Amino acid sequence: MKFFKKPFILLTALSLTLSLYSSAMADQPAPQEKSAASNVSNPVVSGPVPSSPLGDPSHNYPQLATSIDLDKYGYIEEEFFFEGKATRYSTAQAYEIATPISTDHPYKSRMLVRRPASPEKFNGKVILEWLNVTSGYNLDAMWMSSYDHFLREGYAYVGVSAQRVGVHQGDKAGEPTSGLRAWSPVRYGTLDVTDGGKIVDDRLAFDIYSQAAQAVLHPVGVNPLGNLKPELMIAAGASQSESYLVRYYNKIHPLTNIFDGYMMYLGTGSKLRTDLDTKVIKVNTENDLITLGEVAARQDDSNVLRTYEVAGASHVGGGSDYRTNILIRDHLPVADISVCQKPALSRVPTGYVVNAAYEHLVRWIGDGIAPPKGERIQVQSTSPVVIARDSNGNALGGIRLPQHAVPTATNTGMNSGGGFCYLFGTHEPFSPEKLKSLYRNHGSYVSGVTQAANDVIKQGFLLKEDAKKIREEAAQSAVGK
Repeated sequence: MKFFKKPFILLTALSLTLSLYSSAMADQPAPQEKSAASNVSNPVVSGPVPSSPLGDPSHNYPQLATSIDLDKYGYIEEEFFFEGKATRYSTAQAYEIATPISTDHPYKSRMLVRRPASPEKFNGKVILEWLNVTSGYNLDAMWMSSYDHFLREGYAYVGVSAQRVGVHQGDKAGEPTSGLRAWSPVRYGTLDVTDGGKIVDDRLAFDIYSQAAQAVLHPVGVNPLGNLKPELMIAAGASQSESYLVRYYNKIHPLTNIFDGYMMYLGTGSKLRTDLDTKVIKVNTENDLITLGEVAARQDDSNVLRTYEVAGASHVGGGSDYRTNILIRDHLPVADISVCQKPALSRVPTGYVVNAAYEHLVRWIGDGIAPPKGERIQVQSTSPVVIARDSNGNALGGIRLPQHAVPTATNTGMNSGGGFCYLFGTHEPFSPEKLKSLYRNHGSYVSGVTQAANDVIKQGFLLKEDAKKIREEAAQSAVGK
């Protein structure tokens, strides 16, 4: 891929469908029985692993280590290795609980921890992300979408490298050297999630992810969270990782019962079983409906599920150069948006809805307060999927953030061209004449954004802190001047 130097976050995408699943399952134990009921092995944890300065040519530092000054927020970042023996599961059947195929497969992987340095800052909640490997490296998509919120609210974040590609990409000649082992042999050369090449289909990944959670919740020896004591753990994943979490929820969670809830972001067309008590919130974009099968996978909201669809948003979105700068620093591939047929990357910030969803999920789990239901994006046709749009080409229905409700551009989840363009969506700014016809002056535009933000806050899909950022951006813009 070519490099580009435009200020965009690339969430980086995934693809296509996994099988849909169907039926049966026993009741889960009560929360107080969770520790005793979990049959997940506890791995051996080592670390924190010493690091060279970020950007060192040796790459002897955590891949995709954050560039944020965590100390400013009272946070630290540390990396740990964990190892043990994993079970290989069959996850091919419908909704049936997974069955072991074989056991005692040795593995060694890593987790990247960003957490409050002191218990006083910690809110007791842990986000355990299944890191996305679609681009061949370990993308912390959930951190990237919500790091402001995590730092603000005192969450602990743990990113887990569970899949073969994230660890072993580059082991074979001709492969990009973006997997951990090839990217930094000196740091990651001993990692292995394939039992020496015997298991290459990611069926060990489910147990590896479970064991990472066990190590955080019930540490034996090294505690990845230092002196922090977690009260609640949420499984989280985006895009390809979301699809793995759907399988995990349907087939592995009934065996482990180790997570308190699930945040599933950027869906890929897989349905959830409906007979579990564990809460799930899904957040989707237009792309996920148009291209990745989420229209066919739509399920009604229930006492365990909420689905939020964000109008105008794309699977991969734009915003700042945070991710691009890190990819360049770590010599990892940056997507080339110049090959797309239309201006790429919607500017509707889906992450704000994800932030609000985390707070709803926590209250739902802890206090039994059900989250609001979100209007779905209007669809004119399901085969092919055609979204209903207004005269500006913007989607009707769905959760309508101020950037969509008070538009200055056409933002969609549609695009074409090479690479991942089909996931990048579009951002086509209105002409000066069009803006002038919509907003008689700067004040009317800012007033419209403020009212739209207040509306979405009342609906429950935007936090006040994020609304403040939106209002400030509107005030600093040139719209109406």
